[in-house]
Amino acid sequence: MINGYDIAYAIGIVAASPYWLIAPKVRRKVLSALRLRMGNVVPRTGDEQAVMIHAVSLGEINATRALVKGLAEARADLRFIVSAGTETGFERGKQLYGADPRVTLIRYPLDFSGAVGRVLDGLRPSVVVLMELEVWPNWMVQCQKRNILVVLVNGRLTPGSYRGYRWLGPVSWGMFGRLAGVCAQEQVYAGRFVGLGVKRDRVVVTGTMKFDTAEVADRVEGDRELAEAVGLRPGEERIWVCGSTGDGEEAIVLGLYRKLLERFPGLRLVIVPRKPERFDGVAQQIADAGFRVFRRSSSALTGTEAGPVVILGDTMGELRKFYSLSDVVFVGRTLVDQGERQHGSDMIEPAALGKPVIVGRWTGNFTEVMNALRRGEGIKEITSGEELGRAMEGFMVDPESGRAMGRRAQEVVASQKGATGRHIALILRYL
Repeated sequence: MINGYDIAYAIGIVAASPYWLIAPKVRRKVLSALRLRMGNVVPRTGDEQAVMIHAVSLGEINATRALVKGLAEARADLRFIVSAGTETGFERGKQLYGADPRVTLIRYPLDFSGAVGRVLDGLRPSVVVLMELEVWPNWMVQCQKRNILVVLVNGRLTPGSYRGYRWLGPVSWGMFGRLAGVCAQEQVYAGRFVGLGVKRDRVVVTGTMKFDTAEVADRVEGDRELAEAVGLRPGEERIWVCGSTGDGEEAIVLGLYRKLLERFPGLRLVIVPRKPERFDGVAQQIADAGFRVFRRSSSALTGTEAGPVVILGDTMGELRKFYSLSDVVFVGRTLVDQGERQHGSDMIEPAALGKPVIVGRWTGNFTEVMNALRRGEGIKEITSGEELGRAMEGFMVDPESGRAMGRRAQEVVASQKGATGRHIALILRYL
């Protein structure tokens, strides 16, 4: 039955149509969502209990691995439904779970009551686990109608999100008040969840799962094969990997690289943009900056002029291998403000590999991670392109300082593990 939320969503789509119909990129995104995210799923067979885990983006999908593994080890009879809210997250989900018969992968439905109802009735989850924050009014109402408990794990609420939810007033209190439990990453977040209507006795501080997904190691399997494929010689040349970069950051990095080459002519550069739809544009940026481009996806070198080669990591799932090959890492979406929802990328993976990691000031989505790394002196923070250049020069001149910082970072990652186990215990209790 259509309700007030459905009417509000429909009005919003119609009201915004002059914008999204004109803008091709937005139009494709909206039409794709209306086509793929309306809850048209294949009904689940069997009577086993099922846990549905919803993760919005790539990083959260990666975090589901440990949850699924731990729950499956505790309960061999469990089945899993994993949903993703972004296309990159869904593609990563296919890589992780495409061959696992216990896991059904779906696109998270738009928050229309009909779409939500089709998913819940077709897949029949016993418990729904939301990663970090993804709480929607129709979703919570429809779960409550079916007596499906909803638990939020790895919970975090930025100041901006908290203000936004507070502004919604009764709508937010109705959503958050229906949560059966919240595992907050830190005490500040716990207080904000209580402020939005979650009962105080349902909120526990468990830490962040982000540390649990990172394997503390000195290298990654397959990294040497990757090096050979892209023409890198780790140990013989210094390698600078800029991972998960965002709009505006590649131009800064390329300008700095040209200057660094004057002093360190053997330095190699690898750029791995965060979003696949930016791969072609970044390749053009590299060429326009006067460098030759080696694209990992095609193993092809473009550009006829002699000169330095910049490697473009334009494949999915290989960033960690590139980090393994690096001598210094810059983690993107931290130097140029990409908007609050895009503040920061995962700096834990290179830290766990013992690499000296440089980040900019925009790391709000990793507040608890940054706090731990700061305390352990395992991260280098900069606020501008000029400071990034000076930080790179420092690590090039004194590589031992970088290796020492990398060792401290590994110790921090190892000491912060354990949140996933606490989340698993809570989910099993609700089951």
